[in-house]
Amino acid sequence: MSFRVNHLYLLTIFLSTLFCLAVEAADPTYAGEVVAPSGVRTRTIQISGQPSALAQQAQQLFGLHGGYEQVSTRPDFNFAFAAVQGNGVDLTITSRGKTLWEGSFNGRTQLEALYAASDVAVTKTLGTKGFFSSKLAFVADRTGNSEIYTSDILFKAVRQLTSDRAHCLSPNLSPDGNVLLYTSFHGTGFPDIYKVDLVTGRRTVLAGFRGTNTGGTFSPDGRQIAMILSSSGNSEVYVSNGEGKQLRRLTRTDSLEADPSWSPDGRRLVFTSDQMGGPQIYTSNAQGRSMSRVRTDISRNCSEPTWNPVHPDLIAFTAAAGGEFEVAVYSFKENKSRIISRGSGDAVHPTWLNDGRHLVYTERTSRYSRLMILDTATGKRARLSPAELKDAREASPVYPKR
Repeated sequence: MSFRVNHLYLLTIFLSTLFCLAVEAADPTYAGEVVAPSGVRTRTIQISGQPSALAQQAQQLFGLHGGYEQVSTRPDFNFAFAAVQGNGVDLTITSRGKTLWEGSFNGRTQLEALYAASDVAVTKTLGTKGFFSSKLAFVADRTGNSEIYTSDILFKAVRQLTSDRAHCLSPNLSPDGNVLLYTSFHGTGFPDIYKVDLVTGRRTVLAGFRGTNTGGTFSPDGRQIAMILSSSGNSEVYVSNGEGKQLRRLTRTDSLEADPSWSPDGRRLVFTSDQMGGPQIYTSNAQGRSMSRVRTDISRNCSEPTWNPVHPDLIAFTAAAGGEFEVAVYSFKENKSRIISRGSGDAVHPTWLNDGRHLVYTERTSRYSRLMILDTATGKRARLSPAELKDAREASPVYPKR
C-alpha cells in the first residue's frame, strides 16, 4: 500500500494527523542504536516527610526524574517535606548536615503545594527547571470511547473533559493551561477543531471547514494557532490568531502536511510532509517562507516533530526503526539524529516537558497504549498513566505560570 493511499485512508477513516505512523515500519533506513549521552551525572537524594503519605508522594515524584537516584545512606542532598495547616508544604534542603535552603509553599491542594516545592528542589540542586507542576491533556478510552482528559503529573486529579462519544484526538493546551484545542467527529460527523475554555467550560468550533480540520497547536505566547486544513483539496499548514480568525496558508504543495509544532520564539514551525515520497520533517518560518527539509538521515519514515522549548537546536520526533517506531532527537547544531527510546512496542507522540530534558510519549503495543516519561539525558523512563485509564495516549503537557 502506498504512503499516499495509506494516509488518505487514515485521514478519512480515523482522521488522525499522525498519518506517518500508518506506514509499515519494516525495512527502514535506520542509522545507529539507542544512544544516551555519556558522563551525565545524577544526584543522590534521601526524601523524608510528615505525614508519611507526603513523603511517599515526593518519592514517587522524584522517581520520575532521571537526574536523581534515591539512596538510603550518604546522599548528596536530603529533602524534608512537612505538611502545614491548610494546603501548605514546607521544604528543607540539607547536605552533609548543613541546611542549604528552606521555604514554604501553598496551593489549591496540598499535592499542588508539594509539586511546587519539589520543582524548587530541582532548581536548587540541579540548576534546571522542574516539571512536576505540569498539567497534561491526553486521550483515553476509559468509557469505551476516545475522550479528552486532563491530569496532574501523578494522575491524582484526572478530569474527563469531553463526552462526545466520537473519535477525539490531538489535544493541545494553551501555554497558560486554560484553553484546550482538540479534533473530534462530534457535531457534524466530520473532523473539526474544537476550542474549550477550561475555566468556563464553554466549547466552540475553531475550524469547521470543508474537508478535514486537525492538529490545532498554540504558539508559545498563545496568540497564534497552527493547524492542518484540507479545504483546498490537500492537507496544508495554516496559521490563525488565537481565536481561529485571520487564517493564513503557509504551505502550497502537492504533498500532505501534518503535525505542526512551534519553535520556542514562535518564529518558525516544524512539521511533517511527504514531498520525498514518504514522511519527513520540514521547517518554515511563520509566514510560510524558507521551507526546507530537516535531514535527519535516520529513517525513511520520520513524523510528529516537536520543538524543544528550552534548547531551540533540538527537536524530538517519531522514526521507524527496526520494525517498530521509536522516539528520536535531532540536533540542528550537530546535524545529527539519535534514537533515545527503549522498551517493547512502539514509542510515538513525543512531547517535551518544560525543562527541555524530559519527554512524555505514548508506548503502544497490540494490547495497550500508555503514557511514559523519558529522560533524554540518561535514557531513564517511567510509566505515567494508570491502567484503569485504558489506552491513554497523545499527551499535551504545559507548565502554567503560578
